[in-house]
Amino acid sequence: MTNIIEIDDLSKQYGSGTTALQGVSMEIAEGEIVALLGPNGAGKTTLISIICGLVVPTGGTVRVGGHDIRTDWRAARRLIGLVPQEIALEPFETVWNTVRFTRGLYGAGPDDAYLEQVLRSLALWDKRAAMTRELSGGMKRRVLIAKALSHQPRVLFLDEPTAGVDVALRREMWQVVEGLRRDGVTIILTTHYLEEAEEMADRIGVINRGELLLMKPKDDLMGEFGRKSLTIELDAPLTAVPKSVADRGLVLSEDGRAIRYDYDTRAERTGIARLLGDLAGEGVTVRDVSTRQSSLEEVFMTLVNEDRKAEDAA
Repeated sequence: MTNIIEIDDLSKQYGSGTTALQGVSMEIAEGEIVALLGPNGAGKTTLISIICGLVVPTGGTVRVGGHDIRTDWRAARRLIGLVPQEIALEPFETVWNTVRFTRGLYGAGPDDAYLEQVLRSLALWDKRAAMTRELSGGMKRRVLIAKALSHQPRVLFLDEPTAGVDVALRREMWQVVEGLRRDGVTIILTTHYLEEAEEMADRIGVINRGELLLMKPKDDLMGEFGRKSLTIELDAPLTAVPKSVADRGLVLSEDGRAIRYDYDTRAERTGIARLLGDLAGEGVTVRDVSTRQSSLEEVFMTLVNEDRKAEDAA
C-alpha cells in the first residue's frame, strides 16, 4: 500500500525553549484512519500544524503525496484538508458561500455539483442558505468539515472533531468519517474520546512529552497491552480466597460472592482451567463466569504512566 504521509525525525522547539516534538517518525498509508492520542500538551496539535504548513519545524522532513512540505509546499498543501479544534466561521456568511469560497482559496475551479454532494453527505444541504451564526455547534462543526473537503483533498486532519458534540451527533460524525474512508480519503484524527479511536481507527499512535511512544494497528495494541479479567461468581460467599490459590493474584469482592482473576491475553496458558479445577477441589461451587477485555482507555493510561515513570527514573 502506498504511503501518503512520510515523517522522518521531526522536531519542533519554540523560542521559549519548550520542546514540542522530538524525533517523531511515522508513515501513513493511503486510505488509513489513524488516531493520535496523548494528554494535553503532548504535541499532537503541533504535529498536525507542521504537516499542514501552519508551523515551521526545527528539524526533520515531512512529505505528503511525495511532496516536501517546505520545498514543495503548494503541492503538498493542496492534498490536505484540516478541521481545527476551534470553530472559526464568518458569522454573517451563508453555509454555501463559506464552502464555495474556501474551495477557491485552494485554486480549485468552480464545481457546484461536488459541493452539493459534500453538503448532502454532511446533512447540510437544507442549511445551505442559512448564515453560519444561526447554526448549532454540531452543525458548525459539519461546516468546518465541508470547508476542509471543498477542494477534494486526499488527506483529512480532524483535530478533536467531536469536542462539545452530544453522543448522538458524535456517532453521526463517525458515520461521515467511515464514508470518507470508503471514498479513499486518508484520515488522521486527534481525540480525547478514546471510544472514538477504538471505534474508527485502523492504527493508533500515542504521543507524550513530544515523543511518539508507539504506532500500532489497533488490534495488535489491544492484544499486546490489553489484559482480560475473569469474574467468577460463587454460589456461597467466601471470607477469604483459599490458600491453595492465594498466590495467583485473585481479588475477592467485598461481599465475598465473586473472585476476579486478571490474566495476560498473550500468555500461552491462561491458567483458567487449572484455577477452576483447584477451586472445585476446595469445595468452592461456581455459579457463573464472565470475561472483560481491557479498554483502550486503560491501555492508553498504562502507556502514559509507564512513560512518566521512565522519565522520573531518568
